[in-house]
Amino acid sequence: MFNVTDSANDSSATFSTLSLPSALLSNLDSLGFETMTPIQAQSLPAILAGRDVLAQAKTGSGKTAAFGLGLLAGLEVSRFQVQGLVLCPTRELADQVAGELRRLARTLANVKVLTLCGGAPLGPQLDSLAHGAHVVVGTPGRVEEHLRKGSLGLSALNVLVLDEADRMLDMGFQATLEAIVAETPSSRQTLLFSATYADAVRPLAERMLRDPLTVTVADAHDETTIRQHFYWVKDDDASRIEALQLLLLEKRPETSVVFCNTRRETDDVARALGELGFSALALHGDMEQRDRERILVLFANGSISILVATDVAARGLDISTLDAVFNYRIARELEVHVHRVGRTGRAGEQGEAFTLVGEGEAYRLERLSDYLQQPLETTPLPSSRALSRDPMRPRMATLQLDGGKKQKIRPGDILGALTGEGGIAGENVGKIKVQERSAYVAVDREVAKQALAQLGAGKIKGRSFRARRVAY
Repeated sequence: MFNVTDSANDSSATFSTLSLPSALLSNLDSLGFETMTPIQAQSLPAILAGRDVLAQAKTGSGKTAAFGLGLLAGLEVSRFQVQGLVLCPTRELADQVAGELRRLARTLANVKVLTLCGGAPLGPQLDSLAHGAHVVVGTPGRVEEHLRKGSLGLSALNVLVLDEADRMLDMGFQATLEAIVAETPSSRQTLLFSATYADAVRPLAERMLRDPLTVTVADAHDETTIRQHFYWVKDDDASRIEALQLLLLEKRPETSVVFCNTRRETDDVARALGELGFSALALHGDMEQRDRERILVLFANGSISILVATDVAARGLDISTLDAVFNYRIARELEVHVHRVGRTGRAGEQGEAFTLVGEGEAYRLERLSDYLQQPLETTPLPSSRALSRDPMRPRMATLQLDGGKKQKIRPGDILGALTGEGGIAGENVGKIKVQERSAYVAVDREVAKQALAQLGAGKIKGRSFRARRVAY
């Protein structure tokens, strides 16, 4: 029997009221964590008490810290075995979750968090597993592969987390999830977190969770933070593309995501926008992992303005500010529409969402209106005079170095190399991301050539590294 808690809009509960280890509490203080979000206030006490939890809350609600703190609080650090497993639908989300867990655990001595995802070579993962880990964060396919090979053992597992379970089911991972769960102890604690609660999730939860506490945090967005706009269009691609073009030229967002319902549509829309002069790239699950990573870096750096993506691919996007969201069509699931809209207007910033509604989608608009419990009125499209404008161009360019963490490179080293004698000003340098064997740095487009020459002529850590501008 599910126990349902009421939705919460705010919370005054503090982390100091929880029975967390002192090392975790002191780290939370240093990170500026004080008041819990609604999802944390409703789920963490039950998690710490060892209870299974089924939680629904939108991205950005603090759910990673909720299950992360619960998982870390129960670790026996002296026991170098996998005690926590977090499954995520995409590598991007897994990397984001693993990074947050490491941040939360930095005051716990010798806690090892390992990421196991497809698209990465097996060799380094096998070496890392041979040295042991306390927590594994991974995608279902790669985790199951390690279980089959015998390189990953889950006999000591205490906590299993299914993050974004609905997306994993959408991607066809149900059999894989069940195979992984079959390798875990029956005594484990199971935590299922999701931004939406599709019908397919309920039977999965009933099979995998024991008498869970069900927590639902309302997804409704504050109209003062996110403004939604709806536009009637003829139900053909030419009309939709023209409408999207008009809106992009009139509203001129610096960063935006265009959501599509299929991978093929994602490619078609990105190609059409590119032909119209927009800085746009597609992101979906059929792409090679290295291409996905390159596109995400370019978008996060401000080197492309528009990301055209499927819902699954957009999970795990670590974009703090997103000016606008465009729905090429209304999402098939109403909860997904709300999740899409929630990508903009984060952290109290103003955001806007624009949805194209075809003649055959009138019933979906009515259903969405009922779901949101508010009237949804359509707005006329901007005047065709907007077509005389030039598309927005990204302010930044991205440079790539062929050295990274393996070569002991840090962001400060790259910044110093760029701003040294004869270099560019620090204010012209944007985000710097150092990966295992490469690094990316964003610079103002106007000084990209000078920055590239500066990196090519100088040295970092006493060595010369090849640098190039990342094209799109």
